[in-house]
Amino acid sequence: MPTLKQISIFAKLAATRNMGEAARTLGLSQPALSQQLMALETELGVRLFERVPKGMQLTPGGRKMLPAALTVLSAAREFGDVADHVARRFSGSIRFGVTPTLGPYLMPAVIKRLHQRYPGMRLFIREGIPELQQAELAAGQLDMVLSPLPIEGRGLHIEPLFREPLHIIAPPDDPLLTGDRNSQTDFAGRTFLTLDHRHHYHRQLENTCRNLGATILSDYEGTSLDALQQMVGSGVGLAILPELYIRSGAGGLDMVVVTNPPGWTEFRSIGATWRSSAAFADLYREIAKVIAAEARLKMNDVREPTSLAASLSGDAESSSHDR
Repeated sequence: MPTLKQISIFAKLAATRNMGEAARTLGLSQPALSQQLMALETELGVRLFERVPKGMQLTPGGRKMLPAALTVLSAAREFGDVADHVARRFSGSIRFGVTPTLGPYLMPAVIKRLHQRYPGMRLFIREGIPELQQAELAAGQLDMVLSPLPIEGRGLHIEPLFREPLHIIAPPDDPLLTGDRNSQTDFAGRTFLTLDHRHHYHRQLENTCRNLGATILSDYEGTSLDALQQMVGSGVGLAILPELYIRSGAGGLDMVVVTNPPGWTEFRSIGATWRSSAAFADLYREIAKVIAAEARLKMNDVREPTSLAASLSGDAESSSHDR
């Protein structure tokens, strides 16, 4: 009979399609993961993966078995949650997934507020690619995920939380900042920097660049918002930064300037999700409310503006309203 550990390896490898990444996430050595996978395939009498140039790919048999594996893992997690609920252990650990384009700039204040409200609750924060984390959520490896919308997945409850304005940044000596206030047509032909193509950020930037007539730098992807901001400051190109990042004062925001054209109202929608059958769904809903309240508080707080936050002026505030 396959073990839960072997089924977890199967699900993680199906999500990452990379032996090394799956091994690191599960805390295993790559040889140990390979041995467990081989034992599982021998036990089942089915080859689950085949090697391809870009990593690992599910075989037809593996694709057919994956939904059942995710169901097993989710059921195992729910079994433990229900036991905690019955025993009235409402303040345990929560495995919380969040995109790195949001977590570092919002979660510290959220955690402080949650600790005051639920001193016995422990949040284990894991940053990652939203699509991969949604698969981990469905498999019972995470309890709750905070990420940009849309979020997709069967058996998930999706809670929209807030809209976060996005802002174009440029180096202080960029031609966009000279003379009259720039219009959207001035961005035609300009180059924008981006993150890993698996991020929602990248897909939204593609759409924005199409609307502006701009292009994305194709031969380099930044690893963080800090990296994008620093490259913009050095003159590599333009970028788009979220409001909460800007208001956090992270990374030396005096090296770039916001240069939104008139009428600019771009934003991203942020939501939280958890399994619909989760025993602690009521607690996750309370956490989601705290996150939304803290985000709105930060986006409306102009008491200590940095030089960049100050340059948002009035139109940054107006763009934070729902359209």
